[in-house]
Amino acid sequence: MNKIPNVVVIGSLNMDIVVEADRPPQMGETVAGNRVHFIPGGKGANQAVAAARLGARTTMIGAVGCDPFGKELLEALRREGIETDTVKTVAGAHTGVASILLVEGDNQIIVVDGANGHCTREDIDLHRKKIAQADAVLLQLEIPLETVQYAAETAKRQGKTVVLNPAPARPLPDELLRHVDVMIPNESELYLLAEADEGSDLETAMRRLQDKGVRTVVATLGARGAAYLTADGAFGTVPSHKVEVVDTTGAGDAFNAGFACALASGEPVAEAVGFASKVAALAVTRLGAQAGMPTLAQVGEFNVE
Repeated sequence: MNKIPNVVVIGSLNMDIVVEADRPPQMGETVAGNRVHFIPGGKGANQAVAAARLGARTTMIGAVGCDPFGKELLEALRREGIETDTVKTVAGAHTGVASILLVEGDNQIIVVDGANGHCTREDIDLHRKKIAQADAVLLQLEIPLETVQYAAETAKRQGKTVVLNPAPARPLPDELLRHVDVMIPNESELYLLAEADEGSDLETAMRRLQDKGVRTVVATLGARGAAYLTADGAFGTVPSHKVEVVDTTGAGDAFNAGFACALASGEPVAEAVGFASKVAALAVTRLGAQAGMPTLAQVGEFNVE
């Protein structure tokens, strides 16, 4: 990367309760699990940890509950050097929780937002100065949509690069999309937001998002890599990398943070996508979304296959 980026992440903090099992249960069925792990997570916090390990000056804006999980999540972020004075503790609310079933490296996830639902417009106003210092502002959809839209509008008014990871997937207002510099959906999210049939032409779906106001679209395609469509109309693809998959939970978060860091450091879109692909590939080789995030040195040493 060309310089040390300053990244502000606005989003969720969850405790991930990860259960490993040989197979998922059918509805109404009970199966035996093999192991359980309590792992700091949440899409916002995951992306903040990934950015910090990639060398970015990182600030996390969000909310936790007044409970042991909240304290543990904040301590985990502080250990990574992330600024957490911008994370509020909500009395009377529990910290967000994600229940994750992990079977042979793949996962099923149920999220209960808890304190994440208390991240409001007022929190964005309170931390305007932090946003003003950022090179990039990274957003997801595990906090109230009203807050996401207000954060994007606030960041754009200050001339910041807004990167939106539209997950969990939901329809989004055009007013939000018009304030997004880069959107990074996976394939199913792309087709939902573009109002296109799954399996239809990828580039056409990406151009539909641009018609709605998004400047650059980067689509993650799993084992097929990633595709990008820049603001000036350049379309390209980047292949995935062959690795031994242990846990895919943090792959998308790793990609988003990697892209945001590279772009904020001055890299063009194609190079930022290539960098993000390496970050994501390394992230899935270890258990736990945050624990699996690689350092900048590890990405630099990664042998591409």
